[in-house]
Amino acid sequence: MQRDVDGVPRGQLVLDGLLQLLALQQLGEDLFRGVSPERSPVRVFGGQVAAQALTAAGRTVGADRPVHSLHGYFVRAGDPRIPIDYQVERIRDGRSFTTRRVTALQGEQVIFTMAASFQVREVGVDHATAAPVTPDPESLPTYAERVAPFQDQLSGWGRFPRPFDVRYVNDPPWQSRLAGPRPGLRNQVWFRPDGVVPDDDLVHVCLLAYLSDLTLLDSLLASHALTHGTDQLQLASLDHAMWFHRPVRLDDWVLYDTESPSAAGGRGLVTGRFFARDGAMMATVVQEGLIRIR
Repeated sequence: MQRDVDGVPRGQLVLDGLLQLLALQQLGEDLFRGVSPERSPVRVFGGQVAAQALTAAGRTVGADRPVHSLHGYFVRAGDPRIPIDYQVERIRDGRSFTTRRVTALQGEQVIFTMAASFQVREVGVDHATAAPVTPDPESLPTYAERVAPFQDQLSGWGRFPRPFDVRYVNDPPWQSRLAGPRPGLRNQVWFRPDGVVPDDDLVHVCLLAYLSDLTLLDSLLASHALTHGTDQLQLASLDHAMWFHRPVRLDDWVLYDTESPSAAGGRGLVTGRFFARDGAMMATVVQEGLIRIR
């Protein structure tokens, strides 16, 4: 259970820590610097790099042009002890669309590249896939309750404080692996920030980019009865793409529905869709990840 610290809920403190990571230091007109949490795994979390890169790109675009897509490549693992510089290149500022390219560097080494496109708000045809029917998030076990019986098997990563309330609809990989391989299994997770998020559209969409890398590989792992921390795996995000269909707000629960249509050659493809609590489809995610069994 996350307890209050000096009257402030622990969840809000952890969320504020993430928000601070997105409050990049501006070193020049198109150059920004980000850091990683003091307590980090051995490499920088991919969702953090993607969210910080999107923040840097968004800082160079007017608020009237929200992001509608991003395409990123994870070039090499980032060192959480070293600041990350985000160099933004202004590719085009058109009447309707704005394009930016972001290069993330640690020293002279490129660790991530991203192209992002922004569009003026327009009205047009509108349809979307219906949200899957799931139990209400409040009726599902908390993340702490899910992890508790498996703490000794998860190498300690389950103890890291999280800025989001996480509720798995299905069994998480460390539990579902007990049932054996389940190809085609859909992984569904409800997320909600564990505190108050500022009323800033760019912050909300960048938090969604951060979330998009949190459980995306779970459906791939469940397909083969594997889990990180229990099995000897090498897992890494290779590339990451997102399309933002409708305004993103994280003031309430969002559902992340993912599946893995294919795995071969040491790589696995995963796709995901984000839905708002009211069923509105907010974003689509596609990623290819490295998966090696050692």
